[in-house]
Amino acid sequence: MEENTRETTSARKFWIGAGAGFLTAVLIFACGWEVWHLVSYRQTGDFTSENISKSDVEQKLDQLNGLIESYYLYEDEIDEDVLIDGIYSGYASALGDPYTVYYDKEETKALLETTSGEFSGIGATMSKNINSGEITVVNVYEDSPADKAGLKAGDILYQVDGKDAEGQELDTVVSWIKGEKGTDVAIKVMRAGEAVETVATRDVIQVQTVRYEMKEDSIGYIMVSEFDDVTYDQFKEALDDLEAQGMQGLVIDLRGNPGGNLTTVTDMLKILLPEGTIVSTEDKYGNVEEVACDGKNEFTKPLAVLVNQYSASASEIFAGAVQDYGTGQIVGMTTYGKGVVQQLMDLNDGTYLKLTIAEYYTPSGRSINGEGVTPDVEVEYEYNADDPQADNQLEKAMEIVREENVQ
Repeated sequence: MEENTRETTSARKFWIGAGAGFLTAVLIFACGWEVWHLVSYRQTGDFTSENISKSDVEQKLDQLNGLIESYYLYEDEIDEDVLIDGIYSGYASALGDPYTVYYDKEETKALLETTSGEFSGIGATMSKNINSGEITVVNVYEDSPADKAGLKAGDILYQVDGKDAEGQELDTVVSWIKGEKGTDVAIKVMRAGEAVETVATRDVIQVQTVRYEMKEDSIGYIMVSEFDDVTYDQFKEALDDLEAQGMQGLVIDLRGNPGGNLTTVTDMLKILLPEGTIVSTEDKYGNVEEVACDGKNEFTKPLAVLVNQYSASASEIFAGAVQDYGTGQIVGMTTYGKGVVQQLMDLNDGTYLKLTIAEYYTPSGRSINGEGVTPDVEVEYEYNADDPQADNQLEKAMEIVREENVQ
């Protein structure tokens, strides 16, 4: 009976950590849901139920720790910090919300680097399918370590340095891939049903989230791979340069764009949309917040926005707003359908909680959560074996812009 009554070292460590995690948090408030300033607050979280008290939880943890110490075969291999983080992670994942995630210290560091626009990694964007759990490469930066290693958009990642990606959080897998400049990372992917192995040498990645060019008939083309801190300036520079070249119409490509910084996407829309609401959110208490556009920089030339099933979150805010105002036509396939807002909460010990706090709505009041944005012109991508560079979706978008110019 000794193992049922004693208070183990692991249990004591857990409750010290739980006090920090549940009772004290630094909440990142947002102006348009992006980091604006930090506000410290204390809020007691009641993690009990009608049938289970706090003492019941403490007793169960003591019992589990006692059994592990007494009988677990590989006790010498136990990392108590990992066990404790597992408790926090499990608590968050038990909500059943695929977008609410607890980040340990290593994962938090990787997360914050990802949104800063510069990090040491391989230069690829990845997305996780919440239904299948598959992690897919959706974009490879030109001339990046990933590009040099032969990774391609559409590759399904299944192993990193011998660790299986299946069942892991996307941010956890990303943290495995990132690392010190000059070090190698072994990656295994599935491509067209065949296993492909490669090794990429990590480097400092200065994320170029925007690529642009002037195409025929003076139609500008801007591809946005994600919405990071650096994206607005890159987008504005591209738009201004194309205008200076005499652009007569524009195609904005958001295919494979998983989203990102919401302030960035709303700032970009402020130089495209007429006066009015860009996006609104509603939280659990019915509080509604809106981000508006003054319409002073409305884009009036023919516009098409390319999307596909991997265009998510902030990409859907962009496409939904353009569609609602009739600023341009949406071309491609129905988008992912992530219409909820997460907020990063600093737990004040080097760890973070990403928590779903609100649902967002397009200017017309549409919720796209679970539905996605349906394109005005549906075009499924068709691979051309004779011309792998051919892009029938882009060709259709160009055709639409060209026809509007003639009218």
